[in-house]
Amino acid sequence: MDIHLPPKRKPTESIVPMINVVFLLLIFFLMTSRLAQPDPFEISPPTAALEGQAESQQMLFVDKGGRLSFGGQEGDAAWAALGEAGQAGSEAAPIILQLRADGAIKAQVLAGILKRLSETGYGGVELVVRP
Repeated sequence: MDIHLPPKRKPTESIVPMINVVFLLLIFFLMTSRLAQPDPFEISPPTAALEGQAESQQMLFVDKGGRLSFGGQEGDAAWAALGEAGQAGSEAAPIILQLRADGAIKAQVLAGILKRLSETGYGGVELVVRP
């Protein structure tokens, strides 16, 4: 009769710490990500040979008919919101606005919008184009 104990097996590696790390990374990326809001209406930007990124965070959307959208507001409410945001700028640090206009907008309409923007206190406009 053999009284020897069977040989002990080597303990297997636990996968729980790796699962914890994966979930911590997932939570980190979910907490630090920023979701972009969809455009209020479809815009086909004009084409240009310039390349670069727009730096302004405030976006004004203009469709080919001249309809405006700013901060979720449209029409006259958008102009009121633009006026409030434009008053926050100073001469030392003027506010620059990111303009996402449709490529088919008429020049007279765009010129009128730009004139009214300068009257509301914006220091500059960045026109978003596609290469």
